[in-house]
Amino acid sequence: MMVPNKSYQSTGIPHQHRTGRAAKWALLTAITVAALLPTTAAAQVNTSKPKPVAGVEVVERPDARLPLDLEFFDSDGQKVRLGDYFDGELPVILTMNYSNCPMLCSLQLNGLLAGMKKMQWDLGQKYHIVTVSLDPLESPDRAELTRQKYLKLYNRPGTGAGWPFLTTPKDKDIKALAETVGFGYVQDEKTGDYLHPAVFMVCTPDGRVSRYLYGIEFDQQTLRLALTEASEGKIGTTMDRVLLYCFQYDADRNRYGPAAFRIMQLAGALTVVVLGGVLSMFWWRERRRRKDDTSDDNI
Repeated sequence: MMVPNKSYQSTGIPHQHRTGRAAKWALLTAITVAALLPTTAAAQVNTSKPKPVAGVEVVERPDARLPLDLEFFDSDGQKVRLGDYFDGELPVILTMNYSNCPMLCSLQLNGLLAGMKKMQWDLGQKYHIVTVSLDPLESPDRAELTRQKYLKLYNRPGTGAGWPFLTTPKDKDIKALAETVGFGYVQDEKTGDYLHPAVFMVCTPDGRVSRYLYGIEFDQQTLRLALTEASEGKIGTTMDRVLLYCFQYDADRNRYGPAAFRIMQLAGALTVVVLGGVLSMFWWRERRRRKDDTSDDNI
């Protein structure tokens, strides 16, 4: 007589089937745990910060005088000097970009344009912009296409002369200008793209660096105060100059913010003026009252 299989009798399931099911559950559990626990390599990828590219940096050089004798071609193909766009009257925003830039240049110029459109000041009437291409292979025709694109978006007729796009096949001249203003950039050997910082230089009417504006967004107050500061009082209202006195540029926030000490100074001066006015009125009335009393006594 055959002895019945105990496992079969107790469960009604063959032993090999139970073993297979257990193996499947074990495998499923292992896969679930592995999915929930990130590997060390994955964690390193998610938390690591990209390393800065060597040579792509800004070394601020306030008051540096631009090489105004450098020659370029405007978008009509005419030879010009950089100094032709510094008239001694209006401040200039200097941008170093290029038309075939895959992304950053468009973000920068679109952000600048958004701030410009919110200002009442017209390009060419209160300030100029000069864009110098980083790419020595960029042609004047290509630069003109980019120029027309942004002027169309700006949509203020008669302002086109205020924003030239300059090119030159002489790489050394581009680098000379960049070196003067502390604008570090490099060319990617694989793609040919130019890696560069997101920064504009606001310059004085006679061609000196006044302020660096970083990022891709520029509110109209920041642009207005930076231009007023660079103009050295040649543009802007009295209120702009008062705001400029009370506000200072915050590079971390990329905008002008209140300067507590200067506001306290202004408030103190205002208090002295008001108090002096009140006391002067009191003294004047007191003298008049005494004079009237003296006249009455004489009568």
